Amino acid sequence: MVKKWLSEVFNQKIIYLDNGATTRVDEEVVKAMLPYFSKEYGNASSTHALGREAKNALENSRKIIANSINASREEIFFTSGGTESNNLAIKGIAFANKQRGNHIITTKIEHKCVLNACKWLEENGFKITYLNVDSKGFIDLKELEKSITEKTILISVIHGNNEIGTIQDLESIGKICARHEVYFHTDACQSHTKTELDAKKFNLSLVTLNSHKIHGPKGVGALYIRKGVNILPWQHGGGQESGIRSGTENVAGIVGFAKAVQLANDKKHRKHMEKLRDKLIENILKISGVKLNGASGNRRLCNNANFSFKGVEGEAIGGYLDQKGICSSTGSACSERNLAPSYVLTAIGLTHQEANGSLRLTLSRFTTDEEIEYALKVLPGIISKLRLISPFGAV
Repeated sequence: MVKKWLSEVFNQKIIYLDNGATTRVDEEVVKAMLPYFSKEYGNASSTHALGREAKNALENSRKIIANSINASREEIFFTSGGTESNNLAIKGIAFANKQRGNHIITTKIEHKCVLNACKWLEENGFKITYLNVDSKGFIDLKELEKSITEKTILISVIHGNNEIGTIQDLESIGKICARHEVYFHTDACQSHTKTELDAKKFNLSLVTLNSHKIHGPKGVGALYIRKGVNILPWQHGGGQESGIRSGTENVAGIVGFAKAVQLANDKKHRKHMEKLRDKLIENILKISGVKLNGASGNRRLCNNANFSFKGVEGEAIGGYLDQKGICSSTGSACSERNLAPSYVLTAIGLTHQEANGSLRLTLSRFTTDEEIEYALKVLPGIISKLRLISPFGAV
C-alpha cells in the first residue's frame, strides 16, 4: 500500500501555483547561462580576453535590465537578490544621510527584510513610521504626507505586495516625495515586468529587483540607484559594481537575469496571467464563506489570488492540495512556516481566524487553463471535507 501511494504521489503531474515564492527557470534562460559556466567563465574584473568577454556580458545585461524600468545602465547595481538590495537601499540611505535626518517612513505590509532592516535601524537611533493600510492594502496618501517631517530622509513603499497582490500608486507617492525632497525606494520584486514600472515617471530614487520571481535563476538581484543619490555601501571588498557592492559578480546568473527580463517583458504574458487569475477568483468566490484579500482588477498583480476560507485552516487546505499535486501557499514563503497569522492580512483588518484560513495561489506565464480547471475542480471538495471536521462549525 505504501509503495502504491508513493507511486501515485510522485508520478502525478505537479501543478505549480506558488510562483509568488519562486518560479521555474525558463529553458531559454538556462541556455543563455550555460556558456558562462564552462566556456566564457572569466572574472569580469580580469583584463585578459576571458575577463573582457565576461565584462561585456555583464554590461549588456545591465543595459537590458536598466531599459526595463526606464533607467540608465550606470544606475543598475547587481546584488545577490531582493533581500540584499532592500538592505543596501534602506541602510545605505540611512547612514549616508544621518546628518540630514534620522526619520524613515515605510508601511506595515512590507516584505520581512524591509521591516527587519527598519527594526534594526530603530535599535541604532533612527525613527521609523509604519503606515497603516486600508482593507484592500493601500496606504493613505494624506497620512503619508502628514508623516513627513524635516528629518525624513527616505520613504520605502512596496510596489506589488507579495501576499495580497495590491499595487500601490507609485506615481502619486513619487510626486509627494519630490515636493518634500525625500528619497523614494520601492521593493519591486513581485511587480517587475508584471505591471508598469518607470523609474523616471514615478520619481524613484531606488528600486529593488530580483531574478527568481520572473523565471530567472535564484541568488541574483539588482538595485537601481538614481544618479546623484547619496548612499553608503555596507559590503566592502574589491570595489566591484562601482564601489557600491563589492564581490565578484555572478556573471552566469546576471546573464540569466537579463534574459529572463527580455522574455518576461512580453505584454501577452500579462494578459494570459490576468485571464487565468480572474477565472480563479470568479470561480473560487462561488464557494460559500470565501472572501478575496487585496485589490481587484488592474490594481492587483496579474498573477496573484489570495483568499480567506471561513471555518478552515489555510495550512490544511494547502496540505490537501499538495496531495492532489497542487503547490500553493498560505502567504509569503519567507514566513509561512511560522504558525502566527500573517501580519499583512491582519494589517488589512482580518481576524486571526480569517488570516489563518488564507490561501495564496500565484500563477506564471507557463500556467495553463487546464491546470486552473483542475484546481477549481478539486478545491471545493477539499473545503467541504475540511468544514465537516472543522471545530468552527459549518458555513
